[in-house]
Amino acid sequence: MKSTRQIVTIHQAGHPATAWSWVTGWLRGVGWLGWFGLVAASLLPGRLLAQGLGEVSGTLLDQRTRQPLPFANVVLLRLPDSTLIGNTQTAANGSFALTSLALGRYVVRAEALGYQAARRPATLNATAPVVRLGEWLAVPTAVQLGSVVVRGEKAAVVNDLGKTILNVDQDLNSAGGTAADVLQKVPSVAVDDNGQVSLRGNASVTLYLDGQPAPPTLRLDQLPASRLETIEIITNPGAQYAAQGTGGIINLVQKKQTQAGWNGDARATVGTRDKYTAALSGNRQVGKLTFSGNADGLRNRFRGSSALQQVAAVDGRTSRTDQTGASTRQQTNYSLRLGVAYAFSDEQRVSLTAQYYAQDFRTTQNFATRLAQDATPSLLLRNQNTQAENLYGSRFSGTYRRTWAASPGRALTASASYYLDGGTVTTQQRVLDGPARYPRNARQQLLDVTIHMPSVRVDYVHPLDQKRRWEVGVKTDALVTPGTADYAVQATPGGEFIGQDAGSYRYTYRQLIPQAYGSYQHNSDGWEYQAGVRAEFTGLSAQVRPTGAESQRILNFFPSATVARTLPHDQRLQLSYSRRVNRPNFLQIIPLPIYSDARTYVVGNAALRPEYGHVAELGHQLTWGATTLSTTLFGRVASQSIQSLRTIDTLATRRSGQPDFITRTSYANFGHTASYGLELSLTQPVTKWWKLTTSGSAYRNQVASYSGEGTRAGFTGTAYLLNQFSPTKTLAVQLSGNYQAPLVVPQGRVLAVYGVDVALRQRLLHDRAALTLRVSDLFNTRRQYTQLAADGLATDLRTKYETRVGYLGFSWFLGTKKSDSTMEDQPQGDRGGIGG
Repeated sequence: MKSTRQIVTIHQAGHPATAWSWVTGWLRGVGWLGWFGLVAASLLPGRLLAQGLGEVSGTLLDQRTRQPLPFANVVLLRLPDSTLIGNTQTAANGSFALTSLALGRYVVRAEALGYQAARRPATLNATAPVVRLGEWLAVPTAVQLGSVVVRGEKAAVVNDLGKTILNVDQDLNSAGGTAADVLQKVPSVAVDDNGQVSLRGNASVTLYLDGQPAPPTLRLDQLPASRLETIEIITNPGAQYAAQGTGGIINLVQKKQTQAGWNGDARATVGTRDKYTAALSGNRQVGKLTFSGNADGLRNRFRGSSALQQVAAVDGRTSRTDQTGASTRQQTNYSLRLGVAYAFSDEQRVSLTAQYYAQDFRTTQNFATRLAQDATPSLLLRNQNTQAENLYGSRFSGTYRRTWAASPGRALTASASYYLDGGTVTTQQRVLDGPARYPRNARQQLLDVTIHMPSVRVDYVHPLDQKRRWEVGVKTDALVTPGTADYAVQATPGGEFIGQDAGSYRYTYRQLIPQAYGSYQHNSDGWEYQAGVRAEFTGLSAQVRPTGAESQRILNFFPSATVARTLPHDQRLQLSYSRRVNRPNFLQIIPLPIYSDARTYVVGNAALRPEYGHVAELGHQLTWGATTLSTTLFGRVASQSIQSLRTIDTLATRRSGQPDFITRTSYANFGHTASYGLELSLTQPVTKWWKLTTSGSAYRNQVASYSGEGTRAGFTGTAYLLNQFSPTKTLAVQLSGNYQAPLVVPQGRVLAVYGVDVALRQRLLHDRAALTLRVSDLFNTRRQYTQLAADGLATDLRTKYETRVGYLGFSWFLGTKKSDSTMEDQPQGDRGGIGG
């Protein structure tokens, strides 16, 4: 469904855009965004007078940083019987207001995840019907008072309306694992063997790292969980977020120690069959300066097996491939992150961060392959595929934040970041044994890539009063990646690889996205409203030598809106809508063949266009006592859907001269996709020592059929169950299981995946240390099974990687930091506000 306000200019292959057209296109985009910013600001309503007899208002801030605490729960209780009169949530600037109150004596209670619950009295009378509490400083839950320590524990999973937060350290089943392991706990999230994540059946998910778009080289299955503090899943982002990703946003937040004084932790984990991780993090606060740093390393070796059956019809002949294989994957990661922050005053703060990582990823696959064609006797081969990735990356970022004590909630934030990623990927295919007439020449492809990603943004929030605020911002993201793909053949076994001009490429890809947004929020008498619009101009050019060039210029507007209502008995209802886009990445556009083995390659499509989607959610949250139930109805419709399609490369198959057939995977804008369904999340303490968290989804997934005959659709879903036990004050046990139902895709379906994990943590030495033991995939059931069909091609692929692994981890807490307390000390958790 194309927007009437969408502008697209396409330069066909063979006519690359000139430097002047690139600059003028960018200036036109900036001009549009400037006009948009002026119009958005001019339409903001003027100041309105607050109405109502009695009112209590204030602003909740972090005691140490004096930063706003958004989406905290504020409850009003009547004295002397503590009857619940009303409740609300703090806005993004930390402000709250309870209006239309009868005169009398009250207690105001504020609760925020990770902070002590706080209470304040408020008396409303005829002479003073309005009580303004001003700045209310919340105290973190880890506070030492003399010889008494009062601490709370963050919940492992906090389910919000439109947002889910995973506190990684609280998930015992992530010890020694990766970000992909942690994400298996989220309703409707699936992560495949290659680290590709999908949300509600949609793989168009945008990854963020510390609030900024992550580099394309980031893989969730290679990011150690020990590096992360939280993972945020935002299913329907508002205007303040980039519009990229029809499936939503996953923000990976790295650890940053912020407690006063000096503190930190050291962690080490050993897994069965060569799996090791280690991490060290800490911070030191000296006056107005705070220094922080963390280093981590990971070295894992995983074994796996696979089985492939393919049948193809080419030129009236039927060819069949039966292949079984064993694989070994070895990954080694290192990362160092350093940061410094300086507080000029309570109102101004600046921070700088630098990070470096190196990654070595090697895969060896040995196959027994049987090739057959019609009645011809079959050939039996022993062949080997290897892949070596040597990647590196650097990140530099700086942030300046300005607040005003006289105007709580008013804030100016400016930030800039720069990513530099690069490295090489080498793939080789060899025939180790087989008939003499079968070619033995080994083949190699060497990819050399460098990625530059600068980004600059400015955001400003201005409260009009305790109930209303507006927010505007501008941002520019750029991506420049030059690279090469060199193809070589080994003439004799053990000899040198000789470069081949045919099959070797040079490419340059540039993308520039200037953006601007404006939003308005109004809270009144239990209602919250937010509306915004984001403008994004996309300019890209891709040049591949010797094949040609392609460029696009696109201007889009992305509206979003949210309405929320606070209901009696601690309930909240929220309706949200947003328009989203899925821009193809540079590998999906560049017509560059990348071989995974001798019979399979992937190539981009220069004619590929963005996919546009509309997302709507209706959520309800109910809390009674320590129990929280969240329910969300959702729907997503996308046009010009980007689909991955596997077909037979007929020409390459003919040229092979063997009973091989070559398959080609590419991308196309292929019809419409849709999904709609229901998500549920329940947190329920069963006893003082047993807490139950369960979540699941059931939805209908619809995709365009590859054959062009209507659509393919089916019901699917996910389920997750987490049991948390506290047998003693120092022992915590987690038993969890997850299930992903079969999912339809344009050419077939992906079958179900399920498994059970168990873990325990024993706190030691008066909370100075902790010992963790866990076993992933206890019953060894997790495997991938995919069935695909296309014109003249049928594929069945089964893969089973080493998923049943035992891990033993040890943590030592330094300075004032200590191990988290047991489950019964956990707060209820946050409830969400507007903007998700």
